[in-house]
Amino acid sequence: MDRPTRDEAEDAVRTLLRWAGDDPEREGLRDTPGRVVRAYEEWFAGYDVDPLDYLKRTFEEVGGYDEMVVLRNIPFESYCEHHVAPIIGKAHVGYMPKDRVVGISKLARVVHGYAKRLQVQEKMTAQIAQAIGDALQPGGVAVVVEASHQCMTTRGVHTHGTTMVTSQMTGLFRRDPRTRTEFLNMIGNPSSHIG
Repeated sequence: MDRPTRDEAEDAVRTLLRWAGDDPEREGLRDTPGRVVRAYEEWFAGYDVDPLDYLKRTFEEVGGYDEMVVLRNIPFESYCEHHVAPIIGKAHVGYMPKDRVVGISKLARVVHGYAKRLQVQEKMTAQIAQAIGDALQPGGVAVVVEASHQCMTTRGVHTHGTTMVTSQMTGLFRRDPRTRTEFLNMIGNPSSHIG
């Protein structure tokens, strides 16, 4: 797929401003196309990275540690692929290491790498779990994502205060209810809500 040029992208913003009923040449909107394009570069930076690259460097000197590793409350912003409206939430990631671990900042980078794309929450949840599973080959991966979708709060049904929760469990987290419950307790969710 060929990316449009910056000028083409800015022209598209001008077209949308005209379509909305405003004049893109008026003082307050004159610089808006450039600002929108720069914002898109930041919001969708995930297309320029491979989240698996963050997981390439691992550590084997863990002193025999083989218990759960959990990183809670990873904040993220994403954008709904259906309406390009914000999805704002947090992700919780856990895995059962076998013979290696990864730096914890890398888990957050994986979340951000997938969030900085047009997304649906279910797909993002699965992508995060798949990447960690593929890179680390752990005994299991658990990912829970909680988010508010602005496509539902600012348009359509205008339902404020709702949160969507998705989860992906693999290996021990899927097979062993005790492991799953321990993870859910660690992130502050009662196990009865996700199973």
